[in-house]
Amino acid sequence: MRIRTLIVTLSLLAAAAPAAADARSDAKKQVEFGIEVAQRGLWREAVYRWERAAQIDPTYAAALNNLAIAYEHEGDLEKARIAYEKATGLEPNNASIKQNYELFKEINDRTTRPATQ
Repeated sequence: MRIRTLIVTLSLLAAAAPAAADARSDAKKQVEFGIEVAQRGLWREAVYRWERAAQIDPTYAAALNNLAIAYEHEGDLEKARIAYEKATGLEPNNASIKQNYELFKEINDRTTRPATQ
């Protein structure tokens, strides 16, 4: 009985692996298209594509990083902060994501800090 349960569990995991790979592939296509439209200045479309990529694969840190940049560009700083935090949580050692988030915090904190006289 125990071996049968193990075999069923392994079969389910094996079936899930291609689905996860397909999800990452689909998310990657959305990210790539988002980059193309952002380069043409179509930021709302880029936001849509990167949101879609993050929905397809919530563990795709690059999609969340791009989404954060797009939110920042569009002035939605709270959403940008949340996306950066998710991306850094997924890949805390990713230098590009860390650099983008640190720059975001530096600029955002400077512009939202009360002026001292």
